Amino acid sequence: MTHRYDSIVIGAGHNGLVCATYLARAGQKVLVLEASDSPGGLAASREFHAGFRAPVAHSVNHFSMRIFRDLALESHGFKSAAELPRTVGLGPDGRHVVLKKSSVAGVSAKDADAYGRFYRLMQRFADAQAPFWLKTMPRASLGSLADLATFGQIGLKLRLLGRADLREFMRIAALPARDLVDEYFDDERLKAMLCWDALIGSKMAPRSPNSAVLPMLYRMSGEHRGSPGSLVGALHAAAIAAGAEVRTGAAVERIRVQANQHGLVVRGVSLAGGESIDADRVVSSADPQTTFFRLAGVEHLEIEFTNRVRRLRCDGYVAKLHLALSGLPGFRGLEHPGGRLLIAPQMDAIEFAYDDAKYGACPDQPVMEIVIPSLDDASLAAPGQHVLSAHVLYVPYRLKGGWDEAAREAMRERAIDAIERYAPKIRDQIIHAELLTPLDLEQQFRVTGGHWHHTEFALDQALMMRPTYEAAQYRTPLPGLYLCGAGCHPAGDLTGAPGHNAAREILK
Repeated sequence: MTHRYDSIVIGAGHNGLVCATYLARAGQKVLVLEASDSPGGLAASREFHAGFRAPVAHSVNHFSMRIFRDLALESHGFKSAAELPRTVGLGPDGRHVVLKKSSVAGVSAKDADAYGRFYRLMQRFADAQAPFWLKTMPRASLGSLADLATFGQIGLKLRLLGRADLREFMRIAALPARDLVDEYFDDERLKAMLCWDALIGSKMAPRSPNSAVLPMLYRMSGEHRGSPGSLVGALHAAAIAAGAEVRTGAAVERIRVQANQHGLVVRGVSLAGGESIDADRVVSSADPQTTFFRLAGVEHLEIEFTNRVRRLRCDGYVAKLHLALSGLPGFRGLEHPGGRLLIAPQMDAIEFAYDDAKYGACPDQPVMEIVIPSLDDASLAAPGQHVLSAHVLYVPYRLKGGWDEAAREAMRERAIDAIERYAPKIRDQIIHAELLTPLDLEQQFRVTGGHWHHTEFALDQALMMRPTYEAAQYRTPLPGLYLCGAGCHPAGDLTGAPGHNAAREILK
């Protein structure tokens, strides 16, 4: 059977759906192909135990306001939270540090005052950078007037910071997170909390260079927050309303590449079941290594390009813990477990966990981010029951000795032990526990290394170098093949920016 479309989008994750919706709204005939049985990718809610569901991406914290408005997502059911959820740095003694956007409690007056100054400065930097997350980063060669204009806009935004702030931005741009927060604060828990958003999802620690400012500013730039399930449902509905066709259970086996008088060109895709579908272009929201090596084929690419793609750092360092609970967990010293709860008592705890993983071991003392998503989405569990979802940092993709059920169980119990120090009765509430290692994420969600950014979010793999030159502007060396996933500028997280930017490039 043969069909023909203007664009085929591989993957119905949030970026694939965003890209498809923009293309369909522009009048294209668009087909989205998703290998799993439901859309959403890592943001899709999945049943991990009878009656209990949870997405791997457990929160939406900085989704783009522009995309929210452009695609009328509110009319499709995405309800944005009124404000950023609080972040709580848990203390085993019940004394916690609580961040609420521009204020902090549980620290000294000196640190509270310093936090106000730190937040205002970082937000100023974030606001200056925010417009460029939704732009294509030009090639360094400045091939057009549009490229020159974008660089000029970046320069103007930075210059408008003023001489003192611009100098400070340039000084800290590649500073390790530890050095940055050490300059401002004394409280160890507060410093660890502020490092968190610079490090989560990456293969870096507080002392790592290139780890502080870029991810931190990225995560301070979005406006809309809510549940992943609500976002995925709204994006799926928006794509259908725009006229896009979304097929689930349709795994792409190969991107079809043919030769013509001008060279190689993408002609469509072949599905695992043998079906062939033609299209003028193919847009992949899969990670770069999957796209180029498994789907397109290295035989169609120059060796220098494939060598750069092969060197991308794609090993995931985050495991996902899901607990099915008989009731709402109680954390010592907290009246209510809402918001993000961090187990990272000091920067050294993060650093030591990273050191364990760096040499292929699981951390002795896990650090993690915990949420109770069933507080915001009651459909995830039966009435009175709850789901605990945790990102456990520095669990290596390449475990020394390999991952088996015994290794998985040992890490799962170690993570629960860590939570129990802060929530003493939680083991009595556990109905079922699941740990997904980075290897599990790779196998279940078809993402190389289980890396939720598809490749490391660091200065050498960012902006006009993401994922690598010759593919950093969403086009690729294969005519007719585009990228729109988290491996593109700006990066991962649930923002929709890569999908938006790729659609703009295609529609040019």
